[in-house]
Amino acid sequence: MNGVGIGVRGLRPDPDVPLPPGPRWPSLVQSIALIRFRHRFQPWLQRRYGDVFTVRMLPDGRPLVVLTRPEQAKELFAADPSVFHAGKGNAILGPVMGEHSLLLQDGDEHARARRLLMPAFNKQALREYRELVSAIAADEAAHWPADVTLRSLDRMNVLTLEVILRVVFGVTDETRLAALRPRVNETISIGPDILLGFGFPRLQEHGRWKRAVENQRELDELIYAEIHERREVGDLEMRTDVLSQLMRAGEGDDRLGDAELRDQLVTLLLAGHETTATSLAWALYELGRRSDLLARSQRAADGSTPFGPSAEDDAWLEAVVKESMRLHPVIPMVVRTLMEPATIAGLDLPKGATVGASILLAHARDSNFTEPERFDPERFVGRNPAPHTWIPFGGGVRRCIGAGFAQMEGVAILREVLRRHDVAAAGDDEPRVRNITSVPRFGARIHVMPRRAASRSGLI
Repeated sequence: MNGVGIGVRGLRPDPDVPLPPGPRWPSLVQSIALIRFRHRFQPWLQRRYGDVFTVRMLPDGRPLVVLTRPEQAKELFAADPSVFHAGKGNAILGPVMGEHSLLLQDGDEHARARRLLMPAFNKQALREYRELVSAIAADEAAHWPADVTLRSLDRMNVLTLEVILRVVFGVTDETRLAALRPRVNETISIGPDILLGFGFPRLQEHGRWKRAVENQRELDELIYAEIHERREVGDLEMRTDVLSQLMRAGEGDDRLGDAELRDQLVTLLLAGHETTATSLAWALYELGRRSDLLARSQRAADGSTPFGPSAEDDAWLEAVVKESMRLHPVIPMVVRTLMEPATIAGLDLPKGATVGASILLAHARDSNFTEPERFDPERFVGRNPAPHTWIPFGGGVRRCIGAGFAQMEGVAILREVLRRHDVAAAGDDEPRVRNITSVPRFGARIHVMPRRAASRSGLI
């Protein structure tokens, strides 16, 4: 997850250092425009000020320098991580994710955590997860009502939450699953106003803030109970879920403690649930607008070999997921905060400044993608986009550790849904801002009909 959190407390940029041009409006107005109206404001800024511009953000009008070209994104991702900190930009999430969260760490702490987490997301691990993800998706899709219009975002949220609970957390006990679901859903729904309230202890005694604190305590109790039970049973070597692999990671004293495990689980939950669900909802909606692309995707979903799905079919469905991520980015920007003066994109920037590579503008740039407003999975078939033009997962040493998991999950879910159902887009839709992410304003509504072949084969 990449946010637009700006600056570090006590680290104020030198106001005399010249910066790229940008609006002269009050920082409150600029902050609201960038966060709430990002889909119109960012393109307007680029048209008005060019490929590099500055936005003044709360608090105190701190500068956010926005980069839009792929060579600039390359520089940012390759920059010295001891100078260009990423964790500071996600600090607002600290009260929920916890101090050990991979997203909040920098330097040696981040390198250690990433090293311990990586084995749970390598290719072998992803192959082991895929069968369970497919089974979860098949069960969900088989129970969709027939001949109805539904919000695909709602269905995908349900499905991806189940994947996280069963595949990432590794929970199998139905009683504990039933207890976890509402606690997790409340955690996912926490907005910036609640997060800011964690900084005011008295506020936490009232209303929504009090409920958020209570919910977090209840969720933590359930997570720690699962961790402690897992340690007591002693079957970690036989389990393939992410939590069990994290508990096995490292040697001797270099292992993840219970608090670290809790923080990384909540991080994976917040970073991987809504983002994947939103991309899949948009994918179904876009396929529902193009009968030719839907037919091709269903052929890929139906295809198989004695050893499972063919590489060609997987590649097409993966292209659909990637194109959905390109056309409808869920996160707007990848940010870094400078811990000392540095030069990037030919600019000498002061200590304390924040630099961001715009995902929105990179994905909509016509020099990066021909007819960027068109949904066209063919862009990703048999070839990769030019470096640093497709950046939904960021890049460099901070590239999202769950990128491979998200794409595997997306392909598996699309396959099981499309094997069983025809979909048609129901009305227009557009992105809207929900907290720091972008989601379909109307839920990516689709009309769902069971496929005849699925009915005959007993899939539904």
